Amino acid sequence: MLRWIIFIAIYIAIDIYAFQALRTLTRTNWIHWLYVVVSVTVLGAFIYQITTGPSRVMNPARMYTFGLFIAVFLPKFLLVAFMFGEDVYRVIAASISKLGGSDKGFFIPSRRKFISGVAVALAAIPFSSLLFGMVRGKYNYKVLKYSLEYDDLPDEFDGYTITQISDVHSGSFDNRDKISYGINLINEQASDLIVFTGDLVNDAAEEMMPWKDLFGQLKARDGVYSVLGNHDYGDYRQWESQAAKEKNMQDLKDLQKEMGWNLLLNESRFIERGGERLALVGVENWGAGGFKKAGDLAKASQGLTRDDFKILLSHDPSHWKAEVLQDDRHFHLTLSGHTHGMQFGIEIPGLIKWSPVKYRYEQWAGIYEDVGRFINVNRGFGFIGYPGRVGIWPEVTVIQLKKRRATA
Repeated sequence: MLRWIIFIAIYIAIDIYAFQALRTLTRTNWIHWLYVVVSVTVLGAFIYQITTGPSRVMNPARMYTFGLFIAVFLPKFLLVAFMFGEDVYRVIAASISKLGGSDKGFFIPSRRKFISGVAVALAAIPFSSLLFGMVRGKYNYKVLKYSLEYDDLPDEFDGYTITQISDVHSGSFDNRDKISYGINLINEQASDLIVFTGDLVNDAAEEMMPWKDLFGQLKARDGVYSVLGNHDYGDYRQWESQAAKEKNMQDLKDLQKEMGWNLLLNESRFIERGGERLALVGVENWGAGGFKKAGDLAKASQGLTRDDFKILLSHDPSHWKAEVLQDDRHFHLTLSGHTHGMQFGIEIPGLIKWSPVKYRYEQWAGIYEDVGRFINVNRGFGFIGYPGRVGIWPEVTVIQLKKRRATA
């Protein structure tokens, strides 16, 4: 509780400081009062949400409150940082004036209206971006296509296509039409295989019930396969009993079966064509940094040989560097999610690819290669925490496998 008191005190101090820029720009009272009302309302709603209900349960009301808080607080923080530079200048100017023997003594000049105007204009950029992300960005689905070449891909699978989605977080959804559009977009890719790489819900299986019929419409020639993510285990909710938690886990497994999905729990399946095959391997969540570690790669790989062409489904991309790359069984392609690209960043193909999450995960979005093995980190279909996306859009990945032909 003490940390929240300190945080709120800092927020209020920043709020008051930022208000000075507004007063410099305009003396209109109703604008001042609007600023105060919005600040108090957002702070009050935030305090209410963090002091009532289970502390780690994410629902739409809590997420939108959090999103509005960030949309209001972050611009003020930037505004204060900008204004602080001017205040340092003002103090230095006053000190020089004092030392120079000015008859005004130590006199701090007033804030310049131009500087306050620039600061407010800059602060408006993250404010409008975060609001856009909450209204439009979270359902701004993008189809990203990749072609990967392998020397040892079985001939029958040359041109084989896989559509990957990840991190649905169905407990966050609030627009059925948009989700229906996303499902249709997935099916329109007409891939041979659809895979889902974990986090179907935020906490509880019941969150998926309103969306079960839509996700049950996903179809591919070789089926839909899935694995579990860290949120699927219900570890972030206080259950009334261990039995209730275990029932929730079973309900989630049953629900995927009812949707026609094939849930892989540390196991593998062969997909066969024309007498050749590839292995689809699925591990339970293998998380780093305190996340649940239930994945068992050795168990999931039983019955496989090094010569089998293998595609691994593993929710957390940390698994790739920590264990998969060094495994002698040679996993050709790993498909992961988990990071969401932090739902915030800047991506301009060929120029820049950045998100704060890169400082936590080495592989955080897109295709990576090492010693001839690949991983794709899907940016996620849904959202959690901040109820939006800015710059890092919800993703449907389509990967085509190609046989590398020898050149003359």
